Amino acid sequence: MNKLLIIGITIFMFFFKNSVLANYEKTFFDHSIETVEGKTMSLNEYKNKVILLVNVASYCGFTSQYNDLQELWEKYENEGLIVLAVPSKSFNQEKNTSKEVKEFCEVNFNINFPMTTIYDVKGDTAHKIYKWAKKNYGKSAIPKWNFHKILINRDGKIEDTFAPFTNPQSKKIISKIEKVLKQ
Repeated sequence: MNKLLIIGITIFMFFFKNSVLANYEKTFFDHSIETVEGKTMSLNEYKNKVILLVNVASYCGFTSQYNDLQELWEKYENEGLIVLAVPSKSFNQEKNTSKEVKEFCEVNFNINFPMTTIYDVKGDTAHKIYKWAKKNYGKSAIPKWNFHKILINRDGKIEDTFAPFTNPQSKKIISKIEKVLKQ
């Protein structure tokens, strides 16, 4: 009986540990994205950095997390952390233009970490980074709401994901970031 239980638990763990099963034909750094200023940026520019990819929105109850993301960026930028914000209308809580988003973030939150233009982050119209994340990490990489966080390691692979209600300054996120930065 104990042997069957151990086998069952082992099989169960493999179904939920997506990073073990990920094939990664491409890494995060093999993609490109348009910046909030409208320029194409190769994510290879961030090779060997740790990325916290966050889909954001201006009219969300979690919008105050911009302050926490900025603090995180300022604290760990010199150690190799990049906070990359992806404004999204996937949950109908974003401004109409990237220019409006940029101005809102600069005026209200003093944001200076990298930000992209507005993209969908789920479904068939999602940006290819989010499709890549789903393919390689599974359902937990699909944003369920704004301020969903995906932590990408220096190898360009997903290390972990965090729900929107998990604050960027939480012990859970900070300890994971510090661990990945040391790798």
